[in-house]
Amino acid sequence: MLNYLFVAFLSTCLNASENWPDYRGPSADGHSDSKELPVSWSENKNVEWKTAIHGRGWSSPVVWGKQVWLTTATPDGKELSVLCVDRDNGKILLDKKLFDIARPQYKHNTNSYASPSPVIEEGRVYVSFGSPGNACLNTKTLKVIWERSDLECNHFRGAGSSPVLFGDLLILTMDGSDHHYLIALDKKTGKTVWRRDRSTEYGDLRDGKPRLDGDLRKCYATPFFIEVEGKTQMISPGAKAVWAYDPLTGDEIWQVRYGNHSSASRTLYGHGLLFVNTGYSRAELLAIKPDGTGDVTRTHVAWKLRKGVSNKPSPVLIGEHLYMITDNGGILSCVEAKSGKVVWQERIGGAQSASLIYAEGRIYTFGEDGRTVAIQPGTSFKKIGESKLGGGFMSSPAVAGSSFFLRTKTHLYRLARE
Repeated sequence: MLNYLFVAFLSTCLNASENWPDYRGPSADGHSDSKELPVSWSENKNVEWKTAIHGRGWSSPVVWGKQVWLTTATPDGKELSVLCVDRDNGKILLDKKLFDIARPQYKHNTNSYASPSPVIEEGRVYVSFGSPGNACLNTKTLKVIWERSDLECNHFRGAGSSPVLFGDLLILTMDGSDHHYLIALDKKTGKTVWRRDRSTEYGDLRDGKPRLDGDLRKCYATPFFIEVEGKTQMISPGAKAVWAYDPLTGDEIWQVRYGNHSSASRTLYGHGLLFVNTGYSRAELLAIKPDGTGDVTRTHVAWKLRKGVSNKPSPVLIGEHLYMITDNGGILSCVEAKSGKVVWQERIGGAQSASLIYAEGRIYTFGEDGRTVAIQPGTSFKKIGESKLGGGFMSSPAVAGSSFFLRTKTHLYRLARE
């Protein structure tokens, strides 16, 4: 199995500059090896095409070959759709309603009913709207291969966790106010292979019913895969704890408990440490050694940091330093990865939901006001470019070839040097 995964990973990396299969890229860490990307842009500069996207959806675009895929929904959540856009000219090749929802769950006004991002591979794309519906489509025929709308979970504020692929498995995260579990589906058929309930100790039950507010029982995180001593671990943050699982079986390997909840940032791995964001009102970053078993809360946390920690935007790890940006105020931080020491902080400004990107030696931020700032990484802050598009960013960017594919609240753009 490991040999198979290595070959699949190598194949993806060889085409990394042309494809963006996961909302955090080929290696799920926000890094791109693309060249000749624009440093800055505007509505009238470096825009290859601009396509209006109907409805309201914060899912990030994914790119494979000549196609760009994304999801959207009506603002009331009653119609859930998938779109395929021609990479070269921005023409909509498919706009298909997948699910009709008679009674949509409640959603927070900052979220959308189409926030989980698709994941794509050769020949197939997998889309998720959380509990309301999940589907696989053939990217050549544009036909639906299978659908699932029977997975129970009250997302409480709306779904946010994106699906991930591991070998022949499509793994979904269902962390809500009522149910908390991961489920692996056969990616070819959509049938359940395994399901694993969280082993969370909330300590809030009375007469068998939870007393905690739903926010304190849910999470928006997406799993991340690492190799430890020759074995694959699936790292999956949730409310009150982060777990490592065997992705083939769902068996729990270790856990680290904490008091926080609701984070959406993607985990990173480097220097023998996992970097896990937790919390919402009291966001915290934990550096964890992933070589333990069982409850390793007291033994495997190398350091913690609360100053300048993000909740929604995923950070990037570049060499010895970790870079992250806060949701409110846009405070960008550079942190020593091995020690947790803050090297510098600088206020970019504005609300931030989109994840950071590292490409061609530059870090890019994407604000909810439509402003993008390009920074040169290093031990001192240096801004090298600033851009603005209308609509604003809730979705994270995709990078493929020599182009950015950026989704604003209203449009999908392809940006490239003129």
